[in-house]
Amino acid sequence: MKRARRMRRLTAGVILASVSLVAVTVGSSPAAGAKGTPLSPALCAPGQNTFTLAIGNAYFPLPAGRQWVYTGTEQGATVSLNITVTDTTEVLYRGQEKKKVTARVVEETEWFDTDGDGVIDADEHLIEFSVNYFAQTQAGTVCYFGEIVDIYEGDIVSSHAGSWRADDPGNAPGIFMPAAPSVGMTFQQEAAPGEAEDQVTILAIGTVTVPAGTFTNAIKVRDYNPIDGSKGVKWYAPGVGLVVDGPVTLEPY
Repeated sequence: MKRARRMRRLTAGVILASVSLVAVTVGSSPAAGAKGTPLSPALCAPGQNTFTLAIGNAYFPLPAGRQWVYTGTEQGATVSLNITVTDTTEVLYRGQEKKKVTARVVEETEWFDTDGDGVIDADEHLIEFSVNYFAQTQAGTVCYFGEIVDIYEGDIVSSHAGSWRADDPGNAPGIFMPAAPSVGMTFQQEAAPGEAEDQVTILAIGTVTVPAGTFTNAIKVRDYNPIDGSKGVKWYAPGVGLVVDGPVTLEPY
């Protein structure tokens, strides 16, 4: 669930600088240089957990029908991101009854939003579309089971880079959001060696203000992609989910 692969040409410094445009108040953060607390991949292992489509994690709720729209400026262009929780599902580990997982399908669409209205108009161009798979464990951890990605160049799909499934050989589910996230936790969100390996560290808890409002007890996380070395910052608010994703922020639509 990495937005705008096409935009990864940005340097990490530009991505991090853009976040400073969002009003934030940090309540607590780990000491400089402190090591994170790594979470075990077993938290999402299919053979060790049961899963539900009722994803109610406070920091990443995914009720069917929910939709969020984000807008911001990147590389001088206005871009928007739409995230929609569908009522459809995907079965993973087919034929393996002891592992079979039914996941919720979440769609992401990113585009050049020339007028910044959060709607894809006829003269606006897609950047990326992805279908993502999530389920929640009995303990409340949201697990990530992969995504199918279409990257666009001039309204034509040019790549599927970053696509992966947890049930492909050598892959595993990622931990997308712990049941009880706390500062210092670090975890693997994507577990497809060589294709998708995003890692996340929870940096702080604080207050963040975006166009959609002011959110307290929000968590700030750092994304790190060891494949290309890129980094970014996101904020998640309780009861809402993602409110800041690099330069794009949640709109009140």
